[in-house]
Amino acid sequence: MPELPEVETLCRQLRKTIPGRTILKDEVYDSKLSRFKEVRGAKVLDVRRRGKTIAIELDSGRTILIHLRMTGRLLWRTTSEKPQYARWKLALDGGNIFLVDPRRFATVQVAAECPKTAEREIFGDLDIKKFIELHGRRKTRIKSLLMDQKAISGIGNIYACEILHRAGIHPEREAGALTGSDWEKILQTTKTVLKKAIANRGTSISDWRDLYGRKGDNQHELTVYGKEGVACPFCGVSIRRIRQSNRGTYFCPRCQK
Repeated sequence: MPELPEVETLCRQLRKTIPGRTILKDEVYDSKLSRFKEVRGAKVLDVRRRGKTIAIELDSGRTILIHLRMTGRLLWRTTSEKPQYARWKLALDGGNIFLVDPRRFATVQVAAECPKTAEREIFGDLDIKKFIELHGRRKTRIKSLLMDQKAISGIGNIYACEILHRAGIHPEREAGALTGSDWEKILQTTKTVLKKAIANRGTSISDWRDLYGRKGDNQHELTVYGKEGVACPFCGVSIRRIRQSNRGTYFCPRCQK
């Protein structure tokens, strides 16, 4: 599933490509997606990320919101040739954006305004002191808390595993059992891990590709995710895998306490 680094990668690439372009039309190829008519003739002003959502802001005051869900990605083409698994096309002067989504879970909608998530953004207005006050006494497992989009935006399974491994925090520890030093490690490591992944244009383990169809490079930086039985790069002990909330969780039994 595309997480913050993958969505941020698309937003940065779109921001360099489509602002100032006029929307000619949109085409829906999948009946699971709703049709809308409010965007034709509008000009793209900006592209922003809101959590895991891509927000394309228009001069009409409307915003196109795209959530990629499990396997969705966007592809820019200067031709109208439809790629495999395309579900939707946004035709602009000079090129087309295709929503490619084999599992058909991604959503596209037009909203009256861009959603506000800054207070939950690790690179936005997230107030660390307030975050700890709100969540620092919960019995929720720390990995589940990191993936709670109502608490902090953009982190999914891959990066939650990586963050906790590098911070040395066991994924099953309760939030309420963490010390101030633990929280400092987690939040600082979160920024480091996500910044690195953005610089690498995301993690391509299966479906992820950037706006131009290229794989990301961050899969080469993973230390724990998907590495059950592999030696931990920090201590040499075999990485373990457990199930948490129906997700595979990877961790080092020696490094993470």
